[in-house]
Amino acid sequence: MLQACLNGSRTAEEHPALPLSPERLAEDAADAAALGVTSVHLHPRDVIGHRTLAGPEIATTIATVRAAVPGIEISVSTDVPGNRGRQIAGWAALAAGRPDVACVHVGRPGWRDLAQAVHRAGVGVELVVEDRVRLGPVPEGVARIVVTATRDTAESLLQLVEPLGLPILLHGRDDDAWPVLTYAATLEHDVRMGLEDTLTKPDGRKARNNAELIAMARRNQRSRAPG
Repeated sequence: MLQACLNGSRTAEEHPALPLSPERLAEDAADAAALGVTSVHLHPRDVIGHRTLAGPEIATTIATVRAAVPGIEISVSTDVPGNRGRQIAGWAALAAGRPDVACVHVGRPGWRDLAQAVHRAGVGVELVVEDRVRLGPVPEGVARIVVTATRDTAESLLQLVEPLGLPILLHGRDDDAWPVLTYAATLEHDVRMGLEDTLTKPDGRKARNNAELIAMARRNQRSRAPG
């Protein structure tokens, strides 16, 4: 799988093509789907551009993206300040405005309770592992493990999570985004690419938009796959 990570916590000042509104996210999701992407990860924003988990904003963003690309998996981040558990509990009633999966960062305060809240809302859990933390029992409802790594940590983090027997999405950020994608593709793990992870192409030049990054990632993924 190649997942498109469309915006992250970046600001409009960082890249002119960064999608922030529901409409722009839907446009970029449609472009990604045309390139064969089956999952998009995004950070919904409120009317003033702040990341949010509030029901109305989540519902508007998800429903807008889903209308543009029916059937695509939609993942959101829960890495937002505030009472996340209470806001996520409200997702259960969102119907078409509810995400399919949501990221929970292992090792953060209250991460198990947050994973439980996501599961109770009828949303799958993407467990994000960034360090060699003690995982313990895997919470209910985990759809995959997202390993955020550097070139130096990728191998050791994979050794930590591979025994769990769950799908693994391996990715890096900024200078590590392309090297880690290449490594993950060689191992046939799921990968992701988009303006959240890097603003530049492998040669260091600024990418035009998400679609350019994703097209290059798809070619890289296919060329590195064994056989």
